[in-house]
Amino acid sequence: MSESDDCLFCKIIAGQTPSTKVYEDETTYAFKDINPKAKVHVLIVPKRHYANVAELAKDDPQQLAHIVAVAQSIADDAFHGAYRLVFNTGLDAGQTVFHVHAHVLTGEKLDE
Repeated sequence: MSESDDCLFCKIIAGQTPSTKVYEDETTYAFKDINPKAKVHVLIVPKRHYANVAELAKDDPQQLAHIVAVAQSIADDAFHGAYRLVFNTGLDAGQTVFHVHAHVLTGEKLDE
């Protein structure tokens, strides 16, 4: 749960790696995905390092709820409130950065 020196998202949060910021507050940072899967594809991360969404839910459910609220706000601004929210948990599920992050996909009608 602490910052990891080799974690890409910890480096982005610290400003050591560039990103295109969409939202930031005391506990949360959101930025554009560099390989978007939708017209609007934003990643939302807690500033505190958690490996995955299960760890976040166990240790800080209020932060998880806040991430969902931020996702709704982004979707409200980008596409009349409609969005898909995805958490990949584990290598076999497609998680490539082991700092919990929510993918917000919106900005257009999405296929199933």
